[in-house]
Amino acid sequence: MQTLNVQNIKCHGCANTITKALKHIKGVQDVSVEVESSTVHFDSDNEQVTEDVKRKLSKLGYPVNIAENSQFQKIKSYISCAVGRIDVNKEN
Repeated sequence: MQTLNVQNIKCHGCANTITKALKHIKGVQDVSVEVESSTVHFDSDNEQVTEDVKRKLSKLGYPVNIAENSQFQKIKSYISCAVGRIDVNKEN
């Protein structure tokens, strides 16, 4: 199990967006997100897959590297969060 500390996770909408996106990456299994600790957990035995996960997280506005956490990244995370909240509401 790999654990990444991620920037900008605010709520379960963020967690939902991250979980759905990472499950689509080939080689990623058992994704979970802890909102309180801003961590993402997943299984993968391939270093390239880990880099793919980091790129996807950054693309969604949840960078792993704090130096990458620009105002633009924060804005992207709010959009991703809103999408995740909408998806959660559709399921209920």
